[in-house]
Amino acid sequence: MQNFVHILSKLPYSKPFLFVDHLHSVDENGVEGSYTFPGDSYFYKGHFAGQPITPGVILTEVMAQIGVVCLGIFLLADAQHSDIDIALTSTQVDFYKPVLPTETVIVRSTKDYFRFHKLKCKVEMLNSDGELICRGAISGMMKPKKYA
Repeated sequence: MQNFVHILSKLPYSKPFLFVDHLHSVDENGVEGSYTFPGDSYFYKGHFAGQPITPGVILTEVMAQIGVVCLGIFLLADAQHSDIDIALTSTQVDFYKPVLPTETVIVRSTKDYFRFHKLKCKVEMLNSDGELICRGAISGMMKPKKYA
């Protein structure tokens, strides 16, 4: 398995809002990675008290971080500047199964296109049994930062 520390080190997030544990594969057409939800994550305290599940907005964020941002960092690896400006532009996600505390999810993303700094991907999330949790399309703007 390849080591993708160079990509992970460029992610503009930190705990508790970093939702990438491992990248399993990355190439110019897509990415696969995983994340395990800690049982003590802040959002479980109030999201269905007594029966916590992971909010859909957090699942979408996991898919965006792994499926779009990590891929965008890879695609911009040859850019002259190491820092990247990132902005989410659109999401369309359908949800099929809940994600419980301590579950590990796998995100697979396939590049639809990357042009004029816009990256659009088809993204899906699976549980450890290979069952589909959610899928959709996520787009973001990514470009190297300009320095004066």
